[in-house]
Amino acid sequence: MRSRLMDVTTLSAAVSTRRLLVVEDDDSIRETVGEALRAESFEVQTCADGASALNLITAETSDPVDLIVLDLMLPGLGGLDLCRELRRINNTTPILVISARDSETDRVLGLEVGADDYLVKPFGLRELVARCRALLRRSSQSETSPSQPHSFTHANLCLYPSECRVTRDGTDLTLSPKEYKILELLIQNPKRVWSRDQLLEKIWGVDFIGDTKTVDVHIRWLREKVEQEPSSPQLIRTVRGFGYRFG
Repeated sequence: MRSRLMDVTTLSAAVSTRRLLVVEDDDSIRETVGEALRAESFEVQTCADGASALNLITAETSDPVDLIVLDLMLPGLGGLDLCRELRRINNTTPILVISARDSETDRVLGLEVGADDYLVKPFGLRELVARCRALLRRSSQSETSPSQPHSFTHANLCLYPSECRVTRDGTDLTLSPKEYKILELLIQNPKRVWSRDQLLEKIWGVDFIGDTKTVDVHIRWLREKVEQEPSSPQLIRTVRGFGYRFG
């Protein structure tokens, strides 16, 4: 009986192990981060450059990665380009950027090209682990959420949730992951007013550390793609003193 219980426990632990990929060219940081994550029972692989990481992630023989911890300053294929390429091929693996670039512009750009969170160096290992766990939780919740309708249509826009695709007058729009998520949330809840803080929590997550101006920037970019006249929006409207609504 004891042996059977041990077998079940071992099996459960194996099933629940999450695979993380750390992409960092600094040997010391890569080893330190890898050891910290392994100490938390994660299965960790490491790469020193973007090209090696891309090959590992996209190889048919590789096991799927549950989370990528990604430095931006990499030799050859940089972190931002790796983000863009993964999102271009519809790879939705959560990405946590770790970077010494700490300006708001750098953070917005990182999130804009497909990262899910941004952690500025130097950082505490406990915070790194907490952010990894938060991203994995959100990813798991997304995977188990109920199936959605095939499409949502409003005026000349059509959104296809299962394809993460939006068309305007029948033509596909090129939206960043954050732009798509904002539009999806708004179009699925027409007339509802969302505050900037609510949008940050819904789209960027409760662990996001940044300015609400990030929301305004993404709304402006989104309007330029979906509105007939972005300066006089008819779809994504500003409710002064409150936030934004759709329709």
